[in-house]
Amino acid sequence: MLPPDVIAQLADELADADRTHRLIPRITARHPDATIEDSYAIQGIWRDKNLAAGRRLIGRKIGLTSKAMQQATGITEPDYGVMFDDTVYRNGAEIPVDLFTNVRIEVELAFVLKEPLAGPGCALEDALRAIDYAVPALEVLNSHIELEGRTIVDTISDNAAYGGMVLGDVHRRPDEIDLRWVPGVLSRNGEIEETGVAAGVLGHPATGVAWLANKFHQHGARLEAGEIILAGSFTRPMWVSRGDDVLCDYGPMGQIRCRFV
Repeated sequence: MLPPDVIAQLADELADADRTHRLIPRITARHPDATIEDSYAIQGIWRDKNLAAGRRLIGRKIGLTSKAMQQATGITEPDYGVMFDDTVYRNGAEIPVDLFTNVRIEVELAFVLKEPLAGPGCALEDALRAIDYAVPALEVLNSHIELEGRTIVDTISDNAAYGGMVLGDVHRRPDEIDLRWVPGVLSRNGEIEETGVAAGVLGHPATGVAWLANKFHQHGARLEAGEIILAGSFTRPMWVSRGDDVLCDYGPMGQIRCRFV
């Protein structure tokens, strides 16, 4: 692993980039031997400083769980990051574009847990039993590391590129709807840009929740009741700019609208 002082320095760089909305050079360009363990250590220091500053953790995001996203980024392994309470927007929100860097939108489902979920050996069926309900969500990506040539180490270090999420209004229990076939039709300023179905996420969008529970077990942790798990995009990311109106139609799970200002 990287020396502790280097890990702490990189976490500080990313925290400063978040405050000033700027980019930093790729970590893997400067430290080509950096590992995935290093990247989660960097993310962990950044997370803990935010918690110490009074932010409240409400859940986790999972990324790179679909072929669409893997092809868009060139990264084939899922990752995860943390979500704080001040990053959640309601349907219809006006979102200040200046809060983010390299701003893009992804189409996802989010899951709220009604009971803890832990590995090892956690399967899709276990995840479905632990889920209270699913809700449509748009993820706002926020990347502070230069995009060209980035690897999963860079992405994880940067909190898996998570910036915020817009939650829909329709809740469905896993036994009320076949979550695999929830559609997503994503439009920008009235023009359809991306389409997909939730089965594009590992065959079932809740599979990522089981994957995360097993991943957490490796670190002696578990997912807790009440946490929101953002399960990964089933479309490619869509770039947005100031003034863009965004609409995503999830069919039986309603619509999400937001505007970037």
